[in-house]
Amino acid sequence: MPATQRIFIKNPLCIFTPDTAQAPTGLVIANGIIESLLFNNDTPNTACDQVFDATGLVILPGLINTHHHFYQTLTRAWAPVVNQPLFPWLKTLYPVWARLTPDALHLASQVAMAELLLSGCTTAADHHYLFPEGLNDAIDIQVDVVKQLGMRAMLTRGSMSLGEADGGLPPQHTVQSGEAILKDSERLIKQYHERGPNAQVQIALAPCSPFSVTREIMQQSADMAKAEDVRLHTHLAETLDEEAFCLKMFGMRTVDYLESVGWLSNRTWLAHGIHFNPDEIRRLGEAGTGICHCPVSNMRLASGICPTLDLIDAGAPIGLGVDGSASNDASNLMYEARQALYLQRLKYGAQAITPEKVLGWATAGSATLLGRSDIGRIAEGMAADLACFRLDELRFSGAHDPIAALLLCGAERAEHVMVNGVWRVTDGCINGLDLPDLIARHKAAASALIAG
Repeated sequence: MPATQRIFIKNPLCIFTPDTAQAPTGLVIANGIIESLLFNNDTPNTACDQVFDATGLVILPGLINTHHHFYQTLTRAWAPVVNQPLFPWLKTLYPVWARLTPDALHLASQVAMAELLLSGCTTAADHHYLFPEGLNDAIDIQVDVVKQLGMRAMLTRGSMSLGEADGGLPPQHTVQSGEAILKDSERLIKQYHERGPNAQVQIALAPCSPFSVTREIMQQSADMAKAEDVRLHTHLAETLDEEAFCLKMFGMRTVDYLESVGWLSNRTWLAHGIHFNPDEIRRLGEAGTGICHCPVSNMRLASGICPTLDLIDAGAPIGLGVDGSASNDASNLMYEARQALYLQRLKYGAQAITPEKVLGWATAGSATLLGRSDIGRIAEGMAADLACFRLDELRFSGAHDPIAALLLCGAERAEHVMVNGVWRVTDGCINGLDLPDLIARHKAAASALIAG
């Protein structure tokens, strides 16, 4: 629920509003919505219930993470996969992940979302595709964590239906039947999907990847998404191995396959999107299909570099995602934005990739990927989702441009975070969460999962 009181946020060091000609000097928030921007150190015309002194703080729209695998916080920096590319990395980890329990998933989701929240992230999309025996309620578990921490989430009902016996990558005991996948997808949409502005929990359909699901479940998911008016998500064009798989299995490249199963539309957003040729980029742009850039994972697995500016020029929106914590090994969206800045400069040059552009991907761009027009910007009528950062640490000493300093000097932790008009992080701590206790229980669960 949003806060009902009116809040005046005054005297910030800087507010990130790239769409305004003049920099605002304050905000008024009412009922979880940004009621007004103030300029020239003006004060509200109407009395406020709370005055928040933002002296020394840089205020951003709440960051939006558009691709994650929360459960993977249990398998960070695991020695057997530290130096592996995607396919061997997956085949080594699948048997470990298949031992996931409801309690372990709950802890993993808490850790992932808490880490995101502390980095200034207020909305997270998770791609959960593992439903071993006893874990049928995986998405329900994640809904509980979202509500506990007070964040917003797009929880995608992932799936794997193409096992090793049929030419896929996952072991057979990790796949589900198409009937089970569709039945649970329909249940989750009806039970949890919130529509309209200010939604907290939304559901999308997310068959895992071309090498782990059948054509049928891809097509049927697209049909259901259209009928139920929800979004579609999958991994695509992450590695050259995936491209070779599609050519061998389906006789076509990744984007041709995507179009053949009814996914080439503005309802879809894709994770990674690295290995596209110019014609595929043109078609993705014409369709308005979104791409989530995951720079750290792409570097960690040596997958390649997403052609972000080419996609944007073609009409495809770009957002950011941290990907799973077994290929990133962090859930920190500010760190991700910094890496996006540097990786994309290697491809496009320093002048083409600015801190403002990358922060735009992490906010308004990511909101577009999730089909949201109510989050991702600081403007009148938008949801009051804010991330406030201090620049008084040693790493920022001597910095002159506050917005550039966040990325160039390496901001990693927000001082205050607001979601829907409610402060969820205060003075760098998540309100109501015993973090040392969570870490202790999560570490024990991670050890148990690896031990089997």
